[in-house]
Amino acid sequence: MTEAHDTIGRMLDGTRTIAVVGLSPSPNRPSNGVAAYLQRQGFRVIPVNPNVDPDEILGERAYPDLASVPEPIDLVNIFRRSEFIGPVVAQAIEIGAKYVWMQDGVIDDDAAEVARSAGLLVVMNDCIFRQHRSRSIA
Repeated sequence: MTEAHDTIGRMLDGTRTIAVVGLSPSPNRPSNGVAAYLQRQGFRVIPVNPNVDPDEILGERAYPDLASVPEPIDLVNIFRRSEFIGPVVAQAIEIGAKYVWMQDGVIDDDAAEVARSAGLLVVMNDCIFRQHRSRSIA
């Protein structure tokens, strides 16, 4: 078993509440499909998107940022462009999240190092849906 595989397993096993940063209300967007899948798997998904008007996405209240979420978050799943990752990671650390997951194509080595230095486990440039599904059918 690789270190990355072990980290992913620890993250998924230790997670109940996932804040999805950049969650789109559009069912045609990858963030929406991934979040809907996570809900079906029993995770509590909290939408976080500063650019969204609806009060709810996927039946859950949406928040403009992580600091506005009134409950503990285990994992911060990020669907934002790489240049926006630093502030999201800083907020993840501030709120006491345990894990940061940057989706496919989302890469920020500096932010990942900041998160790791603060004690968070990090996955970068990978899909939580694909990883969870592969573990579920293995």
